[in-house]
Amino acid sequence: MRLTWRVAQETLRLVPPVFGNFRTAAVDIEYEGYVIPRGWQVFWASSVTHMDPAIYPDPARFDPTRFENAAAPPCSFVAFGAGPRICPGMELARVETLVTMHYLVRHFRWKLCCGEKENTFVRDPLPTPLNGLPVELEQIAPLHCN
Repeated sequence: MRLTWRVAQETLRLVPPVFGNFRTAAVDIEYEGYVIPRGWQVFWASSVTHMDPAIYPDPARFDPTRFENAAAPPCSFVAFGAGPRICPGMELARVETLVTMHYLVRHFRWKLCCGEKENTFVRDPLPTPLNGLPVELEQIAPLHCN
């Protein structure tokens, strides 16, 4: 399920589940001509990191192959946080995501009801479907719940 996980990672990169969070500056730091004093609250937004073309070339394009060979630089894929504050449930979320994707793809036929168009998402501030996400699902294989 390596390809499936790459698709999930690219989805999480484009539409991160967490908008961002506050951190406290541990030391005085200068960033792009601004001084951030020690102790100040700094807000980081995961989508800003995930859409940085220096890290992810052509960042608006959906491309699961980004996660094939090269590992992203540390703290550049933050869908589950990073470093000492990484989500402790990340592996459980990974398994749940893979199982859900497996059942949705293998047991249902999908049809997007609003037609496919360019720019179907807006960032306001989180990525949101422009016209909602009307989807028709047709069951094509029985689900077995034992």
